[in-house]
Amino acid sequence: QVRLVESGGGLVQPGGSLRLSCAASGFTFSEYIMSWYRQAPGKERELVARISYIIDRTNYADSVKGRFTISRDNAKNTLYLQMNSLKPEDTAVYYCKREARDLWGQGTQVTVSS
Repeated sequence: QVRLVESGGGLVQPGGSLRLSCAASGFTFSEYIMSWYRQAPGKERELVARISYIIDRTNYADSVKGRFTISRDNAKNTLYLQMNSLKPEDTAVYYCKREARDLWGQGTQVTVSS
């Protein structure tokens, strides 16, 4: 079955860290560009970070540059998002996505609050 399953979300205080994971199955993970998106209440879904499949080239939204790091482990078919120095405005549902043919995970909630 072709699917993406996110995990690692939760409640964290401002300034804290979380690492999200996205387990891929049913396709050759190493051959696809992968991304993390997020959607806050009342807002449109936005791109957070993207990673290529050839030389791990990455790009980030300006709002997370220097705080978030996207990475992948092709041997484990897993995508990661390391989030540091979290802010309340990072609160959202985070989704991983395979860019080709728009395959989405179910999302994981991240809440940053004291």
